[in-house]
Amino acid sequence: MTKHIALTGSMPALVTPFKTGKVDEEALRALVEWQIASGSTGLVPVGTTGESPTLSHDEHKRVVEIVVDQAKGRVPVIAGAGSNNTIEAIDLAVHAEKAGANAVLVVTPYYNKPTQEGMYQHFKAVNDAIGIPIIIYNIPPRSVVDMSVETMTRLYELKNIAGVKDATANLARVSQQRHAMGPDFIQLSGEDMTALAYMAAGGHGCISVVANIAPRLCADLMDAVLKGDFATALKVQDRLVPLHDATFKEPGLAGAKHGLKLLGRIEEEVRLPLLPVSAETGKTIREAMVFAGLLNT
Repeated sequence: MTKHIALTGSMPALVTPFKTGKVDEEALRALVEWQIASGSTGLVPVGTTGESPTLSHDEHKRVVEIVVDQAKGRVPVIAGAGSNNTIEAIDLAVHAEKAGANAVLVVTPYYNKPTQEGMYQHFKAVNDAIGIPIIIYNIPPRSVVDMSVETMTRLYELKNIAGVKDATANLARVSQQRHAMGPDFIQLSGEDMTALAYMAAGGHGCISVVANIAPRLCADLMDAVLKGDFATALKVQDRLVPLHDATFKEPGLAGAKHGLKLLGRIEEEVRLPLLPVSAETGKTIREAMVFAGLLNT
């Protein structure tokens, strides 16, 4: 399989619903259906927003299997397969491919602080182990390492490296990466608030936390941008800005789960060391959802 894959538009970094401490399969399947019906163009399970750090390996793999099975090929599934242990990342990526995922999302190794060459070798090892596209997840604030444009360009020469989820918060990177690797290198925003600006600089879509709560609005924004209708996109953005802010007042996945609870879609369970959002943040999220037209009161 070639690394070429159509990944554009709004793709939620799916939360993993829990019920009494276990993965809530029924709620997860319902979320997949709702996301597809609401215009999401891809699904990204078991990333950080899916609480991958606190899922067991068996749970992680099962979530991928559920999402692939429920999506039934209607939209691409980009399965989280990241780790700071290269052997573990390979294991998760191999499983994702066997489960039927269309691509994998592999984060730069966190905590270990590898060199640029170490990152290259890590991603090359994953590349050599599978036959589906790999999206590099570059998020320096969490991983403490920043993959350079030069390293990314070297990796793009490999058969499966297809693009990047960019959470550097540096909008200049979009243009620099486009210049280095060309327009076919898939560039996905990893930050909701700046996704509109990211798209204007040449991005292809957004892997979104807020799309968990507002899938239709996030899809509408991406649709407008991809059509070159920035006036419409800006109107949608104006509705979403308070929700972007509110969702990330505390860890974003907790904010997303609170919003989904308010919509009656999941239980508000997260795993330690994270906690459900505070009452104050919950109030702010509700107000932002009302402002966006997602709730009446």
